[in-house]
Amino acid sequence: MAAAPGAAVALTAVSERDSDRGSDRPKGIAGRRTLGPAPRPGRGYSAIVGLLFLALIVFATIHMITHKDEGILGLQQVSTDEPLAEFAVPVATSSLEGDANIAQDDCESNALPCPSDQRRTPACKVKGPHVIRVCDYFDRPLVLSFWFTRGGNNCENQQDVVSTVSRRYRGRVNFLSIDVRDSRDSVRDLVRERGWSMPVGYDHDGAVATLYRVGGCPTFVYAYPGGILESASIGVLNPSQLSARVQALLAATRRKEGAAR
Repeated sequence: MAAAPGAAVALTAVSERDSDRGSDRPKGIAGRRTLGPAPRPGRGYSAIVGLLFLALIVFATIHMITHKDEGILGLQQVSTDEPLAEFAVPVATSSLEGDANIAQDDCESNALPCPSDQRRTPACKVKGPHVIRVCDYFDRPLVLSFWFTRGGNNCENQQDVVSTVSRRYRGRVNFLSIDVRDSRDSVRDLVRERGWSMPVGYDHDGAVATLYRVGGCPTFVYAYPGGILESASIGVLNPSQLSARVQALLAATRRKEGAAR
């Protein structure tokens, strides 16, 4: 298991010529309780990209002491049935540039009505042909995979497994892969060379990984339709193991739907 790279939390919206709302710059989250704490102001990319695993563990431990629902996703028990935090990121193989948009609502403050200078575009309202919005994958059970290449090749090899399993469950389960802070060119090359079948998004500044408390690679999030957390795991899975997790997600979804009738 590799430790996650440090993730900046001072965010800009996904933006570029491909987006018609590219000037919107969300800052933080308000008004929606989701998996993961609201981000706090952090250091810039260059100051934290080299954080060591020990530093990450210390950080996570401190926050577990002071915030019972925080910690590293997949290592600590999480509260299930929480809505997943919304985000929008560029398609990894596209020319779209920009950091993730993780705004959960349309206002930076709780003021009603929202002051004109605090309006923003929520993540799931970002438009553009090369934007991945996680909420577009909420129509079915969802497997969300976070990965990066630094610290060994287990994570990129794991995406081969994700691609294989995603083909088995096409039409029944959505799969979404998010790369965290790697070289954009390297990610493009990997996607094209390996022929991955699942959508791959690019988390340029690590904001989504921070939001989801990703502390190791690979980290998986399993969600019910509607984007509701079912479980999470961390560590390498072979095709049989990942398929077993997907089967468990499908079974849990059927039970949940049956109970709701």
